This record gives sequence, C-alpha cells and structure tokens, in this order.
Amino acid sequence: MRPLGLRLLDFAETLRAGIFPARLSGWTPYLYLLPATLVTGILAIGLAEMAETSLHVLDRATFRLDPAYTTANYAAIFGKPVYLRIILKTGLAALLVTLLTLLLAFPYAYLLVRTPHPRLRRLLLVALFLPFLLGQVIRAYGWLIVLGKQGLLNAALALVGLGPVSLIYTYGGVVLGLVQYMLPFAVLLLAPALTAIPREVELASESLGASPRRTFRHIVLPLARPGLVAAGVVVFTLTVTDFAMPEIMGGGANDFIANAIYDAFFQLSDPGMGAALGIVLTVFASLIVALAFLLVGVAALGHGAQQDMRAGS
Repeated sequence: MRPLGLRLLDFAETLRAGIFPARLSGWTPYLYLLPATLVTGILAIGLAEMAETSLHVLDRATFRLDPAYTTANYAAIFGKPVYLRIILKTGLAALLVTLLTLLLAFPYAYLLVRTPHPRLRRLLLVALFLPFLLGQVIRAYGWLIVLGKQGLLNAALALVGLGPVSLIYTYGGVVLGLVQYMLPFAVLLLAPALTAIPREVELASESLGASPRRTFRHIVLPLARPGLVAAGVVVFTLTVTDFAMPEIMGGGANDFIANAIYDAFFQLSDPGMGAALGIVLTVFASLIVALAFLLVGVAALGHGAQQDMRAGS
C-alpha cells in the first residue's frame, strides 16, 4: 500500500489536472508571475498617485492642496537646512547600521553554520529567532530601560566606578537599537550563503598552506558575496525607511525621513510635502541599492554565485 503522503500528492495532481488542463500548461509561468505583477502594479499606482500629490502645495487659507502643479515642495526639501540634515542623518545612519550589522552578523552566521556542536547550534538558533517574538516597539522601549539613567548599563558602570552614560534620545542610541533590530535579518540572509560553501574548500586551502586569515579573505569572503550583498541591501533599505526606532529612541531630536513624512501628513496636515518626502525617500533608497548592484554586479545574487563556487573549487 502506498504511503499516505504519496496518495495525497496523487490526489493533488489529479485535482490540478482537472482544474488546469495540460493544453494550458504554456501559461503556467505567467500565472506564477501574476501575483507579483499585481503587487508591483498596485505599488506603481500608489507611487504615481504620490508623485502627483507631491506636485501640489498646501493652501494655508483653506488647508487644501492647490490644484496648480509646481515643484515648490521639492525646492523646499532641498532648500531648507532642516530637511537636508534629516536626509543626511538618515543616509549616514543607514550606512553605519549596515556596516555594523554585517560585521556582527557574519561571525554569528559562520559559527551557526560551521559549529559541530548541536547544542550550540540550537542555542544560536533560539537566540536568533527569539527577537522575532517581540515587536520593534517593544524592543525599542526595552532599550530605553537598559540605556536609561537608572538602567542596567549605568548600574553596571556604577559597579566599576564609572559615571552614568546617557545613550537614550541620542543618535548613537538610535543606531544601536537599529543594529540590534537588523541583526537577525542579516544572519538569516548570510547563513544560506555560508552553507553553500563546502567545508572541503576551506580544508583544501589550509592543506595547501594558507593560514586561516588568508582562507577567510580569499575563499570564504568572496564566496559569501551573494549573502553579503543581499543582507546589506535588506538592512540598508529597512533602516532608511524605519520609523519606530528613531521615533522612540530618538526622542524627537533624531528624526529620519520616515518620521518627517509622518509629521508632514499628521502634524502639519500637508500631504503635498509628505508625498514629496516619500518620493525623495524612494528615489534615495533606490539609487543606493542600484549603486550597490552596479558595484558588485546583479549576478552576485544569482548564478554568478555558482560560478564563483566553481572557480573557488
């Protein structure tokens, strides 16, 4: 008697054949693309609507958008120092968070993949997935407790005779909170790339006289490039568009572009300016990601990784 799993697969195949006959199999790839196309289309429509809204300024007399088209909102963004500072702060924080996160995530992912001890691997996995059980807002308030004047950090410093350090409501505190928030995402993207590197490649390099440092630099790091690129892009885009961590840990003095967008819509009641800031954020993040792909090559995320693997072998 066939196993239950195989019988269920046969039933699913029979059901599929009845719903989707073989003569329509040529449309299968397009059907697979349909959900992604719909989502992309909705996003494109939303961006087009936002771009159109950004070309209208707020009439302060009526608090409605002026029907006339103008680029005054963009001129205000790039002409007022406050908006330029917010853009620079956001970009710098995104770069810092990306670099620090990759520096911390790479050894974590490498140990997770290469450790021969099952208990240590399980411990690392639990520590990796545990933060996902808590929302970003809860983690941000947790950092406020840890970094506050009466928090755990200052309590530990007091034991060794050091004065209190204030990291909450500071730029550094926002970066620290974002690094902790982004770390699990980076590890999850790096682990498959490191798993795809055969252990035998590293052993062969060491057997030929290469030191662990040279093996890491010339073997592991180049072959892990797809994971590094993917993790860097994801961490950067999530950071540059983040709202909760700068809002809670920044204390209103370290806003990112997302916070400025929120203020424009809900504090200033100026949807034109908010939409213009949204377009600037979208273009800014897209240009950085495009530049990253231009520097490392789009193939680093696809079949190029397999070619690198064959070359390393």
